[in-house]
Parts: sequence; structure tokens; C-alpha cells
Amino acid sequence: MRTVFTTCPLCEATCGLELTVEGDRITKVRGDREDEFSKGFLCPKGASLGTLDADPDRLSAPLVKRDGEFHEVGWAEAFAYVDERLKDFPDRNAVAMYLGNPVAHSLAGGLYAGPLRKSLGSRNIFTASTVDQMPKHVQVGHMFGGIFSIPVPDIDRTDFMLVLGADPFASNGSLWTVPDAPGRFKALQKRGGKFVVVDPRRSRTAQAADQHVVIRPGTDVFLLLALIHELFAQDLVRLKDLAGHVTDHTVIRAHVEPFSPEAVEDRTGVDAATTRALAAQLAAADRAVVYGRIGTTTVEFGTIASWAVDVLNVLTGNLDRPGGAMWPLPAHLNRGRGSGKGFAVGRWHSRVRGHPEVMGEFPAVTLVDEIETPGEGQVRALFTIGGNPALSLPNSARVNAALSSLDFMVSVDPYLNETTRHADVILPTPPPSRRVHYDIAFLNHSVRNVVKYSRAAIPLEEGRVDETDIFFRLITIFSGLGPAADLDAIAAFQLNDLRQKAGVDFEPEGETREERLLDLKLRTGAYGLSLKQLLDHPHGIDLGPLTPRLPEILRTPFGKVELTPQPIVDDLPRVREALERPETGMVLVGRRHLRSNNSWMHNVPALVKGKPLCTLLVNPGDADRLGLTDGEPAQVTSRVGEVEVLVEVTADIAPGVVSMPHGWGHDQPGTRLTVANEHAGVNVNLLTDDLRLDPLSGTAVLNGTRVRVVPA
Repeated sequence: MRTVFTTCPLCEATCGLELTVEGDRITKVRGDREDEFSKGFLCPKGASLGTLDADPDRLSAPLVKRDGEFHEVGWAEAFAYVDERLKDFPDRNAVAMYLGNPVAHSLAGGLYAGPLRKSLGSRNIFTASTVDQMPKHVQVGHMFGGIFSIPVPDIDRTDFMLVLGADPFASNGSLWTVPDAPGRFKALQKRGGKFVVVDPRRSRTAQAADQHVVIRPGTDVFLLLALIHELFAQDLVRLKDLAGHVTDHTVIRAHVEPFSPEAVEDRTGVDAATTRALAAQLAAADRAVVYGRIGTTTVEFGTIASWAVDVLNVLTGNLDRPGGAMWPLPAHLNRGRGSGKGFAVGRWHSRVRGHPEVMGEFPAVTLVDEIETPGEGQVRALFTIGGNPALSLPNSARVNAALSSLDFMVSVDPYLNETTRHADVILPTPPPSRRVHYDIAFLNHSVRNVVKYSRAAIPLEEGRVDETDIFFRLITIFSGLGPAADLDAIAAFQLNDLRQKAGVDFEPEGETREERLLDLKLRTGAYGLSLKQLLDHPHGIDLGPLTPRLPEILRTPFGKVELTPQPIVDDLPRVREALERPETGMVLVGRRHLRSNNSWMHNVPALVKGKPLCTLLVNPGDADRLGLTDGEPAQVTSRVGEVEVLVEVTADIAPGVVSMPHGWGHDQPGTRLTVANEHAGVNVNLLTDDLRLDPLSGTAVLNGTRVRVVPA
């Protein structure tokens, strides 16, 4: 028996864990009370890590499909088969890749997903970003010049926080690394501050808020623009220290003139007096911040809404200011130079629907178009890396039919699930306990500058292949070097090339290739740390609170925050037109549970036991009007599909709105998910519409689907 300290890999909060390990099993999980960041906080997902790690349904060897049946094979045979089959597709644009969000939760993904995409040599790259956060990347790209320059709420020092389309008490933060979000919100209130939640549902976060503003789904953009309108109308704009760092802010006034509180109140359901009061509170608070998340991004105007969030932070003088919206500085990155070439999209366009490339990828909603539509460049092969598009993409029935029609498919995934059942080869990654951990992605969204690294809690068993080696082997196959290339030699060449570019002559240290690469990044990073220092501090190193980073964070050509980027200005007339568009009928939105993270966690008994989580929330008035009964099934129909789901009558959902959680629907044949199959739930994406998206970012409209609801 031994104690091991690590970081939870199951959400964005990066909480420290104390593991009790006996032999090759985790027998106990506690929050690490000495962790420099999470201070012992533990949620149900983290507590279940041992069960998840030892899940008997996890694959331990590659699977190859022969005559419609999966068979275990050795790794060399599996890679050789992939290499041989890939030769059938000389046009690499006929091969697509889909990367899911689990890639962001591993060091291997953070270091090698980019080279993996590049080595494939295909324009048909798709990721979970366009069913999640891509509007934020596009908005900050246009405003700040860098696609990853996303400011986060400095909650520990703020006095007033406005939260839209987010439930941090359930999600533990999203595009915001904030362990123990409930404790931090309560601390905000205890020191005399307030927070307001805008949401059509009385979520866990809304229940704890000082004020819950009920809004119609998909209309946050109108409320945000009305708040900007009011800052100008009431002469409340105060740039403070930002005056020298932003382009002319006064031109925004004309753009928001049509969006007065009175003009938007019928559309949003938020009365004009409430909007004016919110604007006044934002302006009056000494330190305030606005935060919008998936309810503001997976909607028709996701990029405009994301822009409006940061415009509010600018106009109140709260961008790059303690207690406002600030930029972390991760240990593996360096400070910037204050200017750059900026951000642009559309270097190429998708073959079928003509969608512009954004960040080197196409909208996930058009993957099916590329598979189904004959002609030169038709996608006939697919690599999925850690994603589950069969459940996560809109119009899932169409997605599943398209996946089953492919000529060849490879999945890097530890499970035989709803997506990988369509694959010809499955390459399983090791359990979390057998992997090193460093958060390349999430430290970039951290509410405090911290750094942590942990080695594998349990050695990798003989016969398994590390995730890094899976990525490297696919890179050698894609690059034409074959399935037996010398990975150590390739890694050494890559490391030497990076050393030369960094202008350093030291030899990076570490036991593995990813450790040596991480050591190089740390030693050339902003704090000059090393891998050894991180290993000497198993509870992490606190690098201090967030500090102002303007202007060095900027990558815009003129070294200023671009408050009115032309693509965003050009899209505002579409918002004005939508303001006048009548909307009728029931509207479907998603939701998040503390015991769930997309489709990952449903094979863990402790996380699915008890009251069913996959239900249709219905307001009591709507239930009476529609003849729906609590605990009985309802039939829900949209343009693309129809499902039956159990009704949960509750006053926590607004009239005219129904809600289903994301990531369920584990009733597909050919999977090996014993527990999830017994708690299958219903896939909400059988109802969401693959033809609706935010045009600036290509992001699917997952919130605000028009539906018809009747008793089943």
C-alpha cells in the first residue's frame, strides 16, 4: 500500500487527489488537502476515479474488425493493418479526423494532437470545439489576436459577477479552471459581494445566486447588447486603465443603438427595469466581471454573444484588472511581444457546404456532408481520437448512418462505445492511473497561476502501449515512415529542433519523451521552472494571483484590443433581423450534472445510481397544458428526429422551455458498456439540428431547438 498524489483528469478544475494504491489498483480516493490550488476539494467524479480506472469494460488490447466481429490483436499487427489500409486512400482529403475533448485532458494530447493533425495532411479536420467553445476562440482571436487568449473571471477578488449560460456548481468551471467553484462563489458573498445568474433554468448555481434572471433560450445576445446600450445611455462607460490599450470604443454605441432594454424585453423575457439595474450594478461595482459559457456559445449568435461579454468587461474598465477578467500565465508558456499578425479564417472551405476553415478545422456539423456526398475528395475514411461524435453531434441518426457507411475507420479510445462500434480498428489508451499528468490546456484558463505535474500512479502493464506512443506511431504512419519507425530517434530529432528554435543548448531531462519535451517548455517558460522542481512539489507550486498582461498578451497588428472587428460588425445586422423575428412553441435546452461529463462517466455505477439523471424537465404549467405527467414518458419531436423520454415536472425550468442533459443514449447495439447500457437514457442530439450553426465560428446550435412535446 502506498500514497500517490495526482491531478484529477475528469474535468477542467484540475483538483488534486490523494490516491491509496494497493498493487495495481486504486483502493481509495481523497481530495489532496495540501494541494496548492484545490485545497482538498473533491467532487463525485473525482471520488470515482478508482472505479473508472478499473472498469472491466475498458479495452486492454487493440481490436480489429473481421467479418463484422471484433478480435483482439497485438499492437504491431494493429498498426500494420492501419498502415496497409491507409494506402487505399492516396488522396488524403478523403481521410478525415475528429478529435474529442478528452484529448485536452492528457499531456499526450496537449503535446502531440497538433503534430498528429498536421501529419495526416487532410483539410478534413473536425473537433469537439464546434459543438462547444469555438465562438470564444473566434471572438478572442479577432479582439486580442490570439485564439487561446481567453480572459477568465478573477472570482477570488471580484465584488460583482454576472454569469450567463453556465452552471459552475455542476461543471466545476468551463473555459475557466476553478476548483471548488461553489466555495469560491460563497466566499464572494461572504466578503460582501454578489453574483447574478442568467439562465432559463434554476440551476444549482442559480439557486445559490443573489439574483436569478430567467431568460428565453438563445436570447442572451440581445440582453448583452442591451447592457452595452445602457452603459452608453446612462453615461456609465469607464475605461479606466484600458484607455490606451483599446481601439475607439465610442463607435460601439451606434452598433448597439437598436438594442435598448425596451426593444429586447419581449424577445428575452427580461423586463427593461431588470436590464437597467444589471447595467448599473456592473458599472457601480469597484471590481466586476461578466462570464458567459456554453449557453452563450452553442447558439445562433455565439460569437456575437462572446464578443459582447468582453466588450462589457472593457467598457466597465474590468478587463485585465484584479477582480475582473484576467489572463493566466502558465509555466509552460512565455510572455508575448504585444503585437502579431492577428487572426483570420477561411484559408480554405469545406467541399459540400462551403464553410470556411476556422483554426484549421471545419464545423463538425458538416462531417456527415463530406461522408455522404459523392465526388472528388469525398471522405471515405475517418480517425476519431477520444471523441464520441455518434452521441455528441447534432442529428445523431444521420451521423450514425454516415459512420456505418465508411470504407475504413480507426478510433483511439478505451471503450467499445456508440462511435467506436463503427470502427475497423480500436486502439485503446491506458487508464488514468497509468498516465502522467500535466494540464497543457486548462492551466491556460486557471483562476490562479499554479503548476502541477505527476507521474503515473501505477506502472504501465506489459503489453499496453502508452498514449504518447499511440500518437507517435500514427504520426509515423501518416508521414509515410511506416508502422515500425524508430520512435525514440524521431522524438530526439523533434526535441533537438525545438531546442534550436528556442536558442538553448541544455539537454532536457525526464524519463520519457513527453517529460523531456515538457521540461524544455518549462525551462524556457515564463518562470524558468524545471520538471525536477515540479516532481519535488507533488502538491503543486503556487505562482501567485493573476496579474495584468496588457499589452504583451496581444497579437493584433496594431498592438491594441480591437473592439469592433469587421467580421463581428458585419454580423450585427443578422442579430437585428432576428430581434424582429417571431418565435413560438416549446424550446429545448441542454444541462449539466455534477456526476456527469458529456458521455464519459455513465459506465461508473456510483455516478448513475439513484434517481434517473436523463429526464425531460418541464414547467408545471406546461405539463398541465400539454397533458404531461411526472415520471411518465413524453414524445419530443423536432425537424430532424423524435424521442421518448421520462418527464420530470419542476418549477426550476421556465415556462415554454424543456431541458434534456447531453451525452446519453447508451442503447446502441454492438457496444461494451455494461453499466451505461443499463442506464441508457436518451440522446438529445437525435433532436438537435445539423443545419443550424453560428456562421462566424461554425458552431452547432445545440441550445434553443424548437420542439413539439406530447404525452407518449
